[in-house]
Amino acid sequence: MATGDIVREQWATRFGFILAAVGSAVGLGNIWRFPFQVGQEGGSAFLLMYFFFILLIGLPAMLVEFTVGRRTALSPIGALREVGGGAWKYVGALFVLIGFVILSYYSVVAGWVLRYFVGSFTGAYMDEPGEYFLDIATGLDAVLFHAAFLAITVGIVAFGIQRGIELAVKLMVPAIIAIMLGLAIYAATLAEVGEAYSYYLSPDVEVLQDDWRSIVPAAAGQAFFTLSLGMGVMITYASYLGEDRNLAEDSGVIIAFDTGIAFLTGLIVFPILFAAGIGAADPGAGAIFVALAGAFAEIQGGTIIGILFFGMFAVAALSSAISLLEVVVSNVIDEYGIDRSTAATAIGGGIFLLGVPVALFADANNEPIMVDLYDILAAEILLVTGGILLMILVGWIYAEQALDELRKGIGDLGALGEVWIWMVRVPVIVVLIVSLYLAVTGYWAFLTTDFADFLGM
Repeated sequence: MATGDIVREQWATRFGFILAAVGSAVGLGNIWRFPFQVGQEGGSAFLLMYFFFILLIGLPAMLVEFTVGRRTALSPIGALREVGGGAWKYVGALFVLIGFVILSYYSVVAGWVLRYFVGSFTGAYMDEPGEYFLDIATGLDAVLFHAAFLAITVGIVAFGIQRGIELAVKLMVPAIIAIMLGLAIYAATLAEVGEAYSYYLSPDVEVLQDDWRSIVPAAAGQAFFTLSLGMGVMITYASYLGEDRNLAEDSGVIIAFDTGIAFLTGLIVFPILFAAGIGAADPGAGAIFVALAGAFAEIQGGTIIGILFFGMFAVAALSSAISLLEVVVSNVIDEYGIDRSTAATAIGGGIFLLGVPVALFADANNEPIMVDLYDILAAEILLVTGGILLMILVGWIYAEQALDELRKGIGDLGALGEVWIWMVRVPVIVVLIVSLYLAVTGYWAFLTTDFADFLGM
């Protein structure tokens, strides 16, 4: 089948597109990765830097991806080949690789979420939360739940844009927001809420001064990760848009929802942890699971809260996973003309296989060390590298065409268009380069210490 024989789908409604983009952003990045990043990186000091990077690089970078996606109506490989020429297709291929790698370990973590949701009904994790996590994080059960989560994701993506992704997010995203608002109200009634809010909301400049080398790349990487930037998601989703959309307005709505939900996650998680007397700064991929499981055992109504929290968590994970899979699937459809259901199934199988080591291998303490190996590489190094290259392409090579595309649905940009391009050209690229350098040095330290110990070197 020739690629041109396939009629490219479009979003049925603007509401569907916005919810899909919000759903992509609101997932494990906000509910799993954000709280343990806040805990590891100094609480409010990290939150301050995170907000700074959302404004400095989040909005300009999202507009870059939207203009490229809508102008070309192609997935990342084809889009960057059309925008920059043949060699730039390899940057598009990098985006596809990033989505593939992230979903491989993301699905394993989402499998943990499914397991915790099931365990919430019996309180299985409440007696020995630390032991429970170590028991389910790796091994055959982790592989099976990884497979189950991916199967659900593949099923939704196989149905297409309107009948699959758009329909799913119209159900999932409002449910996520409603449950989170309810949980935040509940958390505000708990003991020690004042101390929790102080930890979360009162910036500590000394922590920022002392630990900026760790906080800066973590916050920049989190801003990119949580907005689904640097991995081709927003290019792909924008490729299904019509030309009458106001991309700046849509970007602002999406970022406001995503940032608000990330912030809301902290208002839920930290009061619960402080009320149960559990530390917020415990490191590691399983920290949020162990901490919250222990907290639910200590607070009144913990069983019901656990069901609601992990149920919402599972739905949010799914809304993000479908966007990651769609990036890879859309590229296969565009480049090779393979039908959607076949592409989704085959790619899902490959992602499953790549995630199996994450689900099977643990370090000497039985911790799932492969999550860190994949996560730092994909979310802080490859993702930021892809972002830098795309910003260079659009900011310095494709600027006039990008401005022309941004005007569609808006009209005269005035000086704001030039402000946007120069934001992309200088501060966004500089911040990402600095973040990449710090992330690479941090990853090397991880490889030569914790991971070397795991390998017995």
